[in-house]
Amino acid sequence: MTEVRVRFAPSPTGALHIGGGHTALFNWLWARHNNGKFILRIEDTDLVRSTKEYEQTIMSGMVWLGLDWDEGPDIGGNYGPYRQSERLDIYRDYAEQLVSEGKAYRDGEAIIFRVEPGQDISFRDIVYGQIDVMSDGLREKDSDKLKDIVIIKSDGMPTYNYAVVVDDHMMRISHVIRGEDHISNTPKQILLYRALGWEVPEFAHLPMILGKDKKKLSKRHGATSIYEYRDMGYMPDSMFNFLALLGWSAGDDREIFTRSEAAEWFELSRVTRKAAVFDFDKLNHINQEHLKRLDPSVRLGMVRPFWVEAGLPVADVEAKRGVKYLEDALTLMEGRGRTAKEMAEFSDYFVSFEPVKARWNADGLDKDKLRPFFGAVFSSEWKAEKLEEAARSWVGGHEGAKMKDYAMPLRFALTGMKVSPGIFEVAEHLGREECESRLKFYGLL
Repeated sequence: MTEVRVRFAPSPTGALHIGGGHTALFNWLWARHNNGKFILRIEDTDLVRSTKEYEQTIMSGMVWLGLDWDEGPDIGGNYGPYRQSERLDIYRDYAEQLVSEGKAYRDGEAIIFRVEPGQDISFRDIVYGQIDVMSDGLREKDSDKLKDIVIIKSDGMPTYNYAVVVDDHMMRISHVIRGEDHISNTPKQILLYRALGWEVPEFAHLPMILGKDKKKLSKRHGATSIYEYRDMGYMPDSMFNFLALLGWSAGDDREIFTRSEAAEWFELSRVTRKAAVFDFDKLNHINQEHLKRLDPSVRLGMVRPFWVEAGLPVADVEAKRGVKYLEDALTLMEGRGRTAKEMAEFSDYFVSFEPVKARWNADGLDKDKLRPFFGAVFSSEWKAEKLEEAARSWVGGHEGAKMKDYAMPLRFALTGMKVSPGIFEVAEHLGREECESRLKFYGLL
């Protein structure tokens, strides 16, 4: 096999969306799997809608996903320029060559490639298999006339089907990996490759991504920009993991993996033809699993901004109790929370008592009944197992008493929540002084 060279070629007319991120990721995986090159090319010939700001946003989204490129507009390379707007002379030269050879003609300021009948432009797609096409099928709508291909528009800009052929050839692209909506463009591009005397690359078209309602992914299915997922508390590792599974399987029911594992296992031949479904439940599961596996300091780094955003006194707690107190609090959560944002919401009581007071008011409790229990429990050694032992001993010594009737008020008084990690583990971590303060606030001690 010649050196694998693949490219991601976005138009800088918007942020990096899920479909674009998915295409970029599969190209990156194929390059890394084969020790090849991953090229970033900016297709900015739409001068009205293309902006440098969107170009930067796309690059930032790719960096966040961990998709590093080997050649591109920012780092250069041997086959640049890597922006189409900087390659206009190249497109013009090859178009003039086609005109001089009688393969194209002028129509005013535009240059049109002539489609000849009877040409077999079938190709074998790595994903979709053999696709049989004859040039006779490229006809004007509702007409028997063959539809010639515009390659240079009247404003002097190249068309997509022409520019992409010139760029892919000159950048020595070995595999064109892109969405299946481009399958219909491929025969036209093959005609141009042949007319210019160039070798045709291999093609692999990726399945479309649908929402759970089996309709094309759009805003109604939730966020579509990569950065929106970052802001929602999803991790780049889990977003990478999830996108890799849209239309590809790692085999052996493996769903949670690292970037390096995905690159090692990736094969284009295992990409499915069936449309992939963007399933938020699966994304949440994957993100939760990656959150569990994080180093405590990294996990705190992801959760901390959401505590700060909620107005919690994080810096004060770190100064008073140390960073490790917060790291250990999140470890104690045992994966509760599917995103960093949810984990922050589910653990706010470790940072401040204020959210607890806002959620729970202890109305309706028989406080006289509860105080002896809390007094007995809190007089024990301040270790989770000792606190639980004291609680069970007290309940066991009082006829008709049930553990849940006493442990649940304790959970609410300390966390303000119905569900939390083991309440005695929570109590141990909060510390005796803080727990006594919270119970006294509710009149339970």
